[in-house]
Amino acid sequence: MGSGGRATERNNSGTEVVKRAPSSKPPFTLGDIKKVIPPHCFNRSLIKSSYYLFVDLFFSFLFYYIAATYIIPLSAPYSYVAWPVYWILQGSVQMGLWVIGHECGHQAFSDYPWLNDTIGYFLHTGMLAPYFSWKYSHRRHHSNTASLENDESFVPKKKSSLNSFARVLNTPPGRLFRLVVLCSIGWLLYVCFNVSGRKYEKFANHFDPKSPIYSDRERFQILLTDVGLLVASYGVYKVGMSQGLTWLVLVYFAPLVIVYGFLVVITWLHHTHRSLPHYDSTEWNWLRGALSTIDRDYGILNTVLHHITDTHVAHHLFFTIPHYNAMEATKAIKPFLGEYYQFDDTPIVKAMWREATECFFVEADEGDSDSKGVYWFNNKI
Repeated sequence: MGSGGRATERNNSGTEVVKRAPSSKPPFTLGDIKKVIPPHCFNRSLIKSSYYLFVDLFFSFLFYYIAATYIIPLSAPYSYVAWPVYWILQGSVQMGLWVIGHECGHQAFSDYPWLNDTIGYFLHTGMLAPYFSWKYSHRRHHSNTASLENDESFVPKKKSSLNSFARVLNTPPGRLFRLVVLCSIGWLLYVCFNVSGRKYEKFANHFDPKSPIYSDRERFQILLTDVGLLVASYGVYKVGMSQGLTWLVLVYFAPLVIVYGFLVVITWLHHTHRSLPHYDSTEWNWLRGALSTIDRDYGILNTVLHHITDTHVAHHLFFTIPHYNAMEATKAIKPFLGEYYQFDDTPIVKAMWREATECFFVEADEGDSDSKGVYWFNNKI
């Protein structure tokens, strides 16, 4: 097989051409893929994982100290420069911490499930994220990736389900509006109201233990998540009462906006590209769905974010591989997967606008009776 598939290429005239990923049943199994990955890539080292955790915690607390000690007293115009720099640096480091919490949910941090969940719970709760609630919904996303009926997040709409307002959202101002919402409150809309999530027969969110997202045996941990968030929120409230609302917004909340902007953009772009197929129940199976994702290049942020950005294909295939082994695993599977491996190095801001433009809904190819259950992104209403 080849060395992997580039999702976009340029023809002789310089025009960008989309190269679809294969949507047929792969000629290999998950076991076949696993055999090409060096066995040590599956080893979880508590020492290595803890090293990355402590490094991120060190820089996060260092940035908190710098902000509280040196940036707060600054006057304009210096503060106008210092605060955005702090928000970006702190938000990037805390997104790295969020990724470690995400690995804890996948049991990729260590060989000890109780330790993984304890660390993940405190990391995510400290950033006001519902650890167990998201862990379980995210697990279902991994179990149903690219399924139009059962995937849990960023489920694209079929062309047949669009309403009249869709034409407004499919204009340049509409695309800008969608991107602003995605980057600012997209995370809140998802966890609070299940926006862009799987459709359930009744209201679903990540805080109600009786939400249809969860099974009976998971409901106690959803309640435990809620208790943690209430305690964390009370702590944040006490800090705000002590330091003031402005201090709280500048030092604590603004970096979280960066974190959750990163999170939704990264997740969205991993599963949104015109080269990627989605499937209905007549065509979907787990391996085809898991391969319907794409690695992207975020430059230096690949390292800061522990390579969640450029090793996502491997992560969907083997989610217990720790991030420090994911690059080696990705390098091993690329030549084996050939065109089934998708990668796009388009600059991220450009990719965001392009995907918001080109990936508005999904539809099956007309006249192709052999793949009626395979759907592709389009924007021609």
